[in-house]
Amino acid sequence: MPESSSGLVVVDKPAGMTSHDVVARVRRLAGTRKVGHAGTLDPMATGVLVLGVNRATRLLGHLTLTDKRYDATIRLGVTTTTEDAEGEVVETRPTDGLTQDAVRAALATFVGEIDQVPSAVSAVKVDGKRAYARVRAGEHVDLPSRRITMHSLEVTAVDLPTVEVAVHCSSGTFVRALARDLGAALGVGGHLTALRRTSVGPFALDDARTLDALADDFTMTPIAEAARASFPGRDLDETQAADVRFGRRLDLALEATTALFAPDGEFLALYREGEDGRARAVAVFCG
Repeated sequence: MPESSSGLVVVDKPAGMTSHDVVARVRRLAGTRKVGHAGTLDPMATGVLVLGVNRATRLLGHLTLTDKRYDATIRLGVTTTTEDAEGEVVETRPTDGLTQDAVRAALATFVGEIDQVPSAVSAVKVDGKRAYARVRAGEHVDLPSRRITMHSLEVTAVDLPTVEVAVHCSSGTFVRALARDLGAALGVGGHLTALRRTSVGPFALDDARTLDALADDFTMTPIAEAARASFPGRDLDETQAADVRFGRRLDLALEATTALFAPDGEFLALYREGEDGRARAVAVFCG
């Protein structure tokens, strides 16, 4: 398979589409069934969604995508069944006594390593079934908390009862749950009304293209270029490249998972240092 037929596509996902809808659209545009995504976005959410095409689908699982940024809009005083604007209103409370200082102080308590209970309508599995599917079937779902890192929460605009927040967080964070918990901390309830992912790992909105733009001119970042941008790189000689094609260990000192390239620039594999000090294959992409 030609190197040019495999690569990454960074999509600016529109509202109203599931991540799978985006994958289906890119499959048609790329002319291949082998398309996958890294990091689901809810239908309501927009922004950065990273997709792999052909061999690059195998690259997705090795990318460092734990660092994420969002622009979120939270409506205080209203609690919904889904913790976002798509759910039914459960309770409404007055927000007349809220102040900007109180909101900022409450948000500050969520910064750092915290335990967060995922949203009940999340894709977290409970006994093999997605939590959101159980909720839609009328079941009550209690999910255990998980450790996440909220690197920063910056209030970008306040027009109470609405608050806009720039979120920098680790993978596994539910921004809907942040809206829920902020409302609970303030004693008025709250839910998420808008969410835009501005970056995931090294990929940001500046790298993203709309589906309409891709329909007009479908291009992607070739797998070799994506690997060089995402990992430390090492160029090999012909003998080393031949060994890598067979997944053999190499006498190379590597400090981290490293992308290995043939003399002609072909991306061959990801290697990392083994227990014996020799480099071993994490994933081989050639052949």
